[in-house]
Formats: sequence, structure tokens, C-alpha cells
Amino acid sequence: MEHAEIVHEMNRIVDAARAEQIHLRVIGGLAVHYHSPRLRGRQMTRDYADIDFVVRKHDRRKLEPFFKNFGYVSDRNFNLVNGDRRQLYVNPQTGRHIDIFIGDFEMCHKLPLRDRLHAHPVTIPLAELLLSKTQIVQLNHKDALDLVALLLDNELGFHDEAKINLDRILRLCRRDWGLYKTTSINLKRLEDLLLHENPGLSEQDTETVLRRIEQIRRALQAMPTDILWKARDRLGTRLRWYTEVEEVER
Repeated sequence: MEHAEIVHEMNRIVDAARAEQIHLRVIGGLAVHYHSPRLRGRQMTRDYADIDFVVRKHDRRKLEPFFKNFGYVSDRNFNLVNGDRRQLYVNPQTGRHIDIFIGDFEMCHKLPLRDRLHAHPVTIPLAELLLSKTQIVQLNHKDALDLVALLLDNELGFHDEAKINLDRILRLCRRDWGLYKTTSINLKRLEDLLLHENPGLSEQDTETVLRRIEQIRRALQAMPTDILWKARDRLGTRLRWYTEVEEVER
């Protein structure tokens, strides 16, 4: 699907949701695309078949009639079982899918978002967007490139205003050792990717991303933790530290 077409559809849905006071925010690859202008049209640009959103929990009952107006049909079986946490819709004409997380983002790890959807008018905050990728235990090449794109085009800081909020990353990793562990593993994977398989970056851009990876890593290593976190850290990966995610049939 052409980028311009699916980006237009994403913006059309977000604008309509805003008009109806539905707090709908983009997550996933299209959210990365939104925040990565320097990589559009480069080797790292990829196809986007679906549009992923997060919505406030008390807006979930508005979703079916809202998406019906856009030609999307509810996946009744899936939504009946999972509708309070996640909902799926499909456009039978185009085959385009909509995947919506309700309240929080829950996959390999949980990212609380219910009080964070106000931080940006289109997407979830950059810190959570980064963590939504680093929380993937089986990180694939596509998601790794999304992380590289985010780290290249967005500076680290300690607030949400056009920055990847490092304070928020540390706060979430302090409360969840598993998220910390998977994030740490994936930062190393990104570093290896950049050092051994150039994804189309210049030497200067590669150095920028590596520097930001190291900045996050050092902050994670230096963050204060409590006794329970330290006890879990001693157990390490001998115990499973993540939730196994079942593939959703399309």
C-alpha cells in the first residue's frame, strides 16, 4: 500500500476522532514514520499494511459506530472476547486492518498509557513509542529499523516536548524489571545491527544513533532501584520475564 494513502487515512481517522472527542493516538510503524522525517524515502522506509491505535478505556464503546462510518467492520469474535483490552476492525474493500489497544499497551510487557494520551495530538509519546518496540522479545528486522529511525530523528531529554523522555523510560523500567531486561537486550541488538549491518545510514548518523543507545544504556545502569527489583535482577533470565504473545489471525 502506498505510504501517502495509508498516512492520509491515518490522519483522516485521527482528525475525525478528535472532532468526536475520542482520544485516539497512533502507535506502531506509522507512529514511527510520523516522527522520522529524515528517513522517509530512504532505504529504511517500509510498507505499512495496518494502522495501530491506542484509545482511552472509556471511549471503547464509541469505536464500532465510529469506524463503521469509515467503512471498517468489527471483528466480532475477537472483539467479543477481547474488546475491553483490544479491538480489531477491517475494511472489506481495501483489506486494511485497524488494531486498537484499549487504555494500555500490553504485549510482551505492559506500558501504561491511560494518562499519557494527552502528551501528543497524533501519536503516543515518544518514550512509550520507543518502549513499544524495545519491549518486543523476538525483535525482528522491521522493528529494529523502526528503533533506529526513532533514535536518529529524535533527541533524548527529560520531558515529552519533541523529545524521547528519558525520565519516563527510567520510571517504567524501575517498576518493571522485565521491561528493563528486554529493553537492555534490544539496545545491544541495535548496536550490533549498526556495527555489523549498515541499514543505509551515513557514518555521522550511525554515530548519532550509537551515542543515543549508549546514553539510554548508561541511564538504565545508573538508575536507583528497590530491593524487590534487585532480587528479581539476581534471578535474571532463569525465570521467564515476559508475557508470551499469541499471533492474531487476520
